[in-house]
Amino acid sequence: MVDVSTIRPAVTTGPISGSEKIYRGELGVPARRVQLTNGEHFDLYDTSGPYTDASARIDVQAGLPALRRDWIAGRSGLTQLGHARAGTITEEMRYVAVREGVDPEYVRDEVARGRAVIPANRRHPESEPMIIGKKFLVKVNANIGNSAVTSSVEEEVEKLVWATRWGADTVMDLSTGKNIHETREWILRNSPVPIGTVPLYQALEKVNGDPAELSWEVYRDTVIEQCEQGVDYMTVHAGVLLRYVPLTAQRITGIVSRGGSIMAAWCLAHHQESFLYTHFAELCSILREYDVTFSLGDGLRPGCIADANDAAQFAELRTLGELTRIAWEHDVQVMIEGPGHVPMHKIAENVRLEEELCGEAPFYTLGPLATDVAPAYDHITSAIGAAQIGWLGTAMLCYVTPKEHLGLPDRDDVKTGVITYKIAAHAADLAKGHPGAQDWDDTLSKARFEFRWEDQFNLSLDPDTARSFHDETLPAEPAKTAHFCSMCGPKFCSMRITADIRAYAEEKLHLPLAD
Repeated sequence: MVDVSTIRPAVTTGPISGSEKIYRGELGVPARRVQLTNGEHFDLYDTSGPYTDASARIDVQAGLPALRRDWIAGRSGLTQLGHARAGTITEEMRYVAVREGVDPEYVRDEVARGRAVIPANRRHPESEPMIIGKKFLVKVNANIGNSAVTSSVEEEVEKLVWATRWGADTVMDLSTGKNIHETREWILRNSPVPIGTVPLYQALEKVNGDPAELSWEVYRDTVIEQCEQGVDYMTVHAGVLLRYVPLTAQRITGIVSRGGSIMAAWCLAHHQESFLYTHFAELCSILREYDVTFSLGDGLRPGCIADANDAAQFAELRTLGELTRIAWEHDVQVMIEGPGHVPMHKIAENVRLEEELCGEAPFYTLGPLATDVAPAYDHITSAIGAAQIGWLGTAMLCYVTPKEHLGLPDRDDVKTGVITYKIAAHAADLAKGHPGAQDWDDTLSKARFEFRWEDQFNLSLDPDTARSFHDETLPAEPAKTAHFCSMCGPKFCSMRITADIRAYAEEKLHLPLAD
């Protein structure tokens, strides 16, 4: 047990370069405002919480302000799904409507259909509401958490703040080492985004790491403990059934999900059906009490492209569809986890089957990795698949870092993973034609053509890195207004030449080639 009095997390605070935090409307919905050098401004979706507000007083020991406390206290105990079905537009729905730039009734309708979820445990009032669904912006999850061999509470709290600074929409605490409860408590009290967990990991710790010693009672108590703390969504591997385990026998990589392998081991040890499956209705009742969202885990997901779209994977998916409908009968929100490792030509089938079998419940995928040959670059191999599956309808993408398959990601890996996946998510939003998505690209492109270098940097996903790359070869301040970069130099810059052509056409030929 960790001595709480000795914990002194130091977290990153202060505005992102070239930006300021603003709050919109009566609910104070946050945004990142970039002031442009031409006198205009551009507002970006912001997930960073008070940590990037220059006027905020951050006290990690005390935690964040309880934004939703009065909202929760002022209404009945229905879940967001229950309220939506009853025709009620909650404050959370109005909040996300502002964030997404849509009508609150549209949000309510999508939640009522089960096509979108608002993960918002009543015990996590610090969170800023967000929505996950195919009709909304594609979201990105970042995984953090300690392991048995490395990391501390302080490191994990900083990873949380760091991930949300760069755009993580949700964070999963996948701690498997010491002090799981304490680590999660610090994360929850300081998180402006929904927090997800896999309760099975802590339950396994309680039985000293032996899957055969797990029981429904140990698992149930762990779920209640985490619900009480404020966990917003939980991965539950209830689709791993005893009869599905033999279907993995001929796979190259077998069962690669930690939760899936644990439950498979339990089923085989006891020659019984999974207690997660047999007690699923009771589990629904527990999650409904706190308005915790199911993230139904793909315990039999493929761990290499050779295993993609096989009988085991899709058998489990069919069961997840059955469980989705049971959860909906209890007014519990549901999203469905997906693969994994899938070559590009097999990605579309995953989305089609998930929507068909699971009633269009939001799809939440790990990548997928489009090839297996690039350890240390799996943030790239997976972003290729992530952009494609996001375009096809996946609602949230779980990031992959350069350390995937190699080790526990550090602070730098977290940033790389989040930004890589924000690129994939935004590319998917563009392909889907999401309202307003292209405005960001157009604003940056205009700044690029007009050689407004500072605006280019500040509008980017990573202003500091963009600026440093430019300054490596042109560090002098006048270079920030020069009409060229070091790639082409002053004589070969196509944009400068184009600008000259336009100016000549307008001045000499009276041909308006630009607005």
